[in-house]
Formats: sequence, structure tokens, C-alpha cells
Amino acid sequence: MATNLNVAMAPKDSTFQVRINSEIKKTVEDIYAKTGMTLTDAFNTFIQQSLNVEGLPFIVTKNSKEALKEQAIAILMLDLKRAEERADAEGWIDADDLERELGVLD
Repeated sequence: MATNLNVAMAPKDSTFQVRINSEIKKTVEDIYAKTGMTLTDAFNTFIQQSLNVEGLPFIVTKNSKEALKEQAIAILMLDLKRAEERADAEGWIDADDLERELGVLD
């Protein structure tokens, strides 16, 4: 199983090269430096987390904010549907009956 692998302890017997824009590289190096990490440290952390979860260590979406909003709406709509079904099954009073009972008619 991949989770038994430890990036920090494993012998470094292979190289990995990637081309990146120099401005982007400098920017992320500065970001990681604030946490005491090098770009290599950050990459190795990414690799270790990928091994730990056996996949990408974060959710990849086209637009994370919109995806989260859609997920929240879907969950709320499902909860609403379940509540309505429960109300129907248990014979809860509907809004019209409640208004009549309270004398709040339009």
C-alpha cells in the first residue's frame, strides 16, 4: 500500500524536472520560505500527501467557490425534500391549515 512509503526517509535515487515560469517560481519560493520550506520541500510534501490519500491531496474543480456553492445547495435541497417527505408521512399540518387554525387568513 502506498501509505507505507515515506518521502523524507526514502533514498533519493531519481530526479524529476519541470519547466516553470521564473516569476511564478520566485513567487512560490517566497510563499514557501515564509513557512521555512523550499520549493523542493513543498513538492515532497505534496508527494507525501498524495501517497497518504492515494490521490490528489485537494479537490480539483473548475471553480472551487462555485462548486462548493452548488454542493451546499444540493445538500440543502436534499434536506428540504427529506423534511417534506417526513412531514407528509407523519401527517404534519400544512401551511394553509396552520393559517386557518391561527386565524391568519389573507
